[in-house]
This record gives sequence, structure tokens and C-alpha cells, in this order.
Amino acid sequence: MFEPTLFRDRPRPAQIALGGIVPAIAGGVAGVLIGVSSSAYWAYGALVAVGSIVAGFEHQDGWGGADRGLVAGFIYGVALLVVHAVVGTHATVSLGGFPPLLAVITAIAGMLLSALGGRIARQQRVRRASPG
Repeated sequence: MFEPTLFRDRPRPAQIALGGIVPAIAGGVAGVLIGVSSSAYWAYGALVAVGSIVAGFEHQDGWGGADRGLVAGFIYGVALLVVHAVVGTHATVSLGGFPPLLAVITAIAGMLLSALGGRIARQQRVRRASPG
């Protein structure tokens, strides 16, 4: 079975790219989509959610995944808001009364999703290691 390289074992530039740049780009795309179509925004959000779970597989357990997801989710949310402001389109989805709160919400969602991935990966490792 495929065993992903743990995030902590990756070179520092790869950690920066996977933990910071990829979420920023994903958030930027979401920032454009939020002004284009609510359906496209939510479909893309679902794809990003799956990616967050998969990113958790690169950690020993749910705690490591949660740490990464918290930071990546915050970066995603900030990038979404910044790109949306730069593009200047009208949001097709409500950003709430205080839009910066979205970055906190995406940080919490990223934390929970990546923790789930880390927890699933840990269970798979334990299952493979146990005899019989």
C-alpha cells in the first residue's frame, strides 16, 4: 500500500510550498470564483476540503494534521479575501457581516479536515502493523 512521505520529513522548501503556497493559490482561486458563480465556488470548496483531508495523511496522527490544517486554512481564507478584494467583484456567496471572520472559519475547517486525514492515516498504519 502507498505510504506518503511525512510532512516533517520533506525538505523545508517543499514544506513551505505545500503548507503555505498551495493553500494561498487555492484561496486565490476561490477568491475569484466567489465573484463568478456560487455553484463553482462551492464545488471548488468541496474539492479543497478533500485536499485538506488528503494533506492530513502526511502526518503521524490527527494532531499533526490539525496543526497544518489550521495554518493552511487561515492562509486560504486570507488569500480568498485579498484576491476577492483585488478583483473587486460582487460576492455570489455571503461573506457575513464581518468578512475577516471567514479566515478564522476556514482555519477551523482546515484544522478539522486535516486532523481527520491524520487520524485516518494513523488508523491505517496501526491496522497494517497489527498481526493477523
